[in-house]
Amino acid sequence: MKVLLLGADGFIGRHIAFYLREQGVQVTAQARTPARLHRMGFATLQADLTARATHAPAFWQPHLDQNTHIINAAGLLTGTAGIFEAVHVKAPAAAYAARHPGTQALLISAVGIEADTAFAHWRRRGEAAATTTEAIILRAGLVLADTSYGGSSLIRALAALPFFTPVIGTGEQPFNPIHASDLAAIALECLQNPAPGRWEIGGPQTVSQTGILRATQSWLGLPHHPLLHIPLPLARRLGQIGDALSIGPISATSVAQLEQGVLAAPAALLEHLCAVAQIPQTRPADALPPQVAQANPAPSLQQFHRSARAFTQFLQSRPAGTQDLWQARLYLLKPLIRLTLAVLWLTSATLGLLTPPEIYLHQIALPPTLALILAKAGGLADAALGIALLKNWRPKTTAILQILMVLGYTLGLTLIAPALWLDPFGGLLKNLPILALLLTHLALTEER
Repeated sequence: MKVLLLGADGFIGRHIAFYLREQGVQVTAQARTPARLHRMGFATLQADLTARATHAPAFWQPHLDQNTHIINAAGLLTGTAGIFEAVHVKAPAAAYAARHPGTQALLISAVGIEADTAFAHWRRRGEAAATTTEAIILRAGLVLADTSYGGSSLIRALAALPFFTPVIGTGEQPFNPIHASDLAAIALECLQNPAPGRWEIGGPQTVSQTGILRATQSWLGLPHHPLLHIPLPLARRLGQIGDALSIGPISATSVAQLEQGVLAAPAALLEHLCAVAQIPQTRPADALPPQVAQANPAPSLQQFHRSARAFTQFLQSRPAGTQDLWQARLYLLKPLIRLTLAVLWLTSATLGLLTPPEIYLHQIALPPTLALILAKAGGLADAALGIALLKNWRPKTTAILQILMVLGYTLGLTLIAPALWLDPFGGLLKNLPILALLLTHLALTEER
């Protein structure tokens, strides 16, 4: 079997790619920048789904033969209408249309896309495009794994906060998380036993929002702090602020999902797979840990053909490492560092552009006109960096530019005003911890 995997560099996409390869499937991993996937040993296809070329079946035909199926794990949480349409509708529809007769297409979609959000709207449009080509649609619930990204990283970050543990609303919203590798196993089975249509898929254990956070705290070895209930109106406003400042999973979409919970109903799909494979829909009670068996009395939810694990089962299957604790604690510090640096650069720009020249000209051994030009140019450059940080524009490039700017300021001022190193208020000396902070910011820019 061969699979062309769209969105292979995403959180779910990578788990599907690794699982399929482990099962002997030949995977072609599509991504906008697939260099890392190539280094991981995958055959890759570099393709930007927003590019017009990918919206024609002719683009995909050379990469599809009579043995190649399609799994589409590409998707966005935020973006413009044009980008949403390209990634969720136009490019996948072209790929579906290019496949050979007898091969399958499978879309990884999401539960709860009836909400009035841009993400939900374009997910529905993507499902409609898949339906016209008789594709299989898997509506997944909350997807977790040994690694984390986006919403799953936010869960760990909230669990690792000191003093209190925030929850949205009551904190009792239900979830039935599924491990990303188990989702990949179900996807492979659906290709082998195709049944076009929409199917929901989630894990066999239902747990509340609070329960997920408490279990994660226990896994990380952290204490259970008092709950801080965030009222829904305030949570919605925080989501809007998160969208405006590009703070990843803190968005209107994530808040809308947390308000209702993410509960999938996998019974229909499991019954189909069990019927095709002619296996019983229950497994012996001793196949489950006692606490999981007690929490899931319904037999139809205790057995996946690939034995999908309950949330507490896969969470406790390995110990948390130092990297898990560090990532949990750094995750919310990442946007805080970015926004703090934005304030620093914008303040520096304001001072550079508005400060009267006579205040600083006596400290600099340069002609007044040249010193004034440099001050104004520096102020404009600082403003550009501040705006780039607020917009989260090309984070890695922006981080490197900041480092170069601070190094340039430090070297230039050392040459023309070395006495600033002895300034009692820190002067140039403060640039050293700022450089350390910028290096940390650079290290955190890449999440994959």
